[in-house]
Amino acid sequence: MPLTRDFKKTIQARIEKDPAFRDELLREGVECLFFGELETGKAILRDYINATIGFEKLSSLTHKSAKSLMRMLSPKGNPQARNLFAVIALLQKTGGLRLELALKHGQDSQGFSAASRNKKAS
Repeated sequence: MPLTRDFKKTIQARIEKDPAFRDELLREGVECLFFGELETGKAILRDYINATIGFEKLSSLTHKSAKSLMRMLSPKGNPQARNLFAVIALLQKTGGLRLELALKHGQDSQGFSAASRNKKAS
């Protein structure tokens, strides 16, 4: 049986090649947190961070240790809202994104609008 590629490496390669996938991964992670799927949301954010800016760079931007950030998003982590929202804000900024909530009425009322890419000045 052939060896398969490591899942995290597969995600990282896809993120590097596909900006839309990268944007959707962040959106999905935040949406999971918003709808109470904390373990899944934290896992997705960990994968997103590892495949994009990394915990060391995130550490320098948040002024929190990389170890503390990793622990915060670990399966047993219990991040404070202030820290979690600060991380999400920085991920949006470094990714050139802005996630938006949409108010919907009726049965199909769940969901975030798709992440939109900000046009960066050249």
